[in-house]
Amino acid sequence: MEIIRSRLRKFDKTTFFFILPAFVLYVGLIIVPSLSSVQLSFTNFDGINPNYRFVGFDNYIEIFSSRRFRAALWNTLYLTVIVSIAQNVLALALALTLDRVRWFKKTLRAIFYTPVLISGIVSGFIWITMFNWNFGIINTMLNNIGLGAYAVDWIGDPNNVLNSIGFTIAWKNVGFYMVIYLAGLQGVPKDCIESASIDGANAWQRFRHIILPLIAGSITINFTLSLINGLRIFDQIAVMTNGGPGFSSETIIFLIYRIAFGEGRQGFGTALAVVLFLLIFILNAIQSRVLRSREVQL
Repeated sequence: MEIIRSRLRKFDKTTFFFILPAFVLYVGLIIVPSLSSVQLSFTNFDGINPNYRFVGFDNYIEIFSSRRFRAALWNTLYLTVIVSIAQNVLALALALTLDRVRWFKKTLRAIFYTPVLISGIVSGFIWITMFNWNFGIINTMLNNIGLGAYAVDWIGDPNNVLNSIGFTIAWKNVGFYMVIYLAGLQGVPKDCIESASIDGANAWQRFRHIILPLIAGSITINFTLSLINGLRIFDQIAVMTNGGPGFSSETIIFLIYRIAFGEGRQGFGTALAVVLFLLIFILNAIQSRVLRSREVQL
């Protein structure tokens, strides 16, 4: 017994020293800067002058009284909702289709996953060209087939810009979520599907009452990732619209970038970052609680 206890103590020490370098780096590069950011959010720090002063809750009061912040909050929530729903619906549809395909399955998976490997900057440049009002391929094709009346300014019109950005983001990421759904579908017992078919359940009933509950874990993961990524959309907006036209596509994370680095108001920008962190934390907690309650344990 004493030998076992001695080995456990030795294992604990070994484990501690093994994780110590990573832990020190994590604390130094993540935890300490995060706590410092909270402290700076109560100051008028401009990012350069070390002689900043404490301003209390002035930054937070300005945030919640700002029309620009409310517009950015609405844009962020709108993009998060449409992107999360679009990505998960398309990814699940692709996963269900590929799970039944017999020929060229690996090739099709690679094709659908390829956009994931493209950076957000590159995908933004690709679609800003395709959405161009004058020579973009979308409007050109509409004109060529006699549907020129449906050609619109996809990223220059405030009424269309958020949907265009959302489409670009969904196109880029849907392959990633598809892979997670495919992994979940592999864990669905085939016996359950066959038994349901023998009992007379049609395809929709099998999907709704068997497949969907059994892949609820994959749904939770994908919606959580979609929520977090949606609330911090930046790359495509920076490339495609720079927050425009006007402020119509400005999100919270892009507003933080503009104010902190463009206007030199690091204290106010840090306060915005704290608000964004709390928003992500609260929404993610609510979503995880709702989705996890629907999971089925095998």
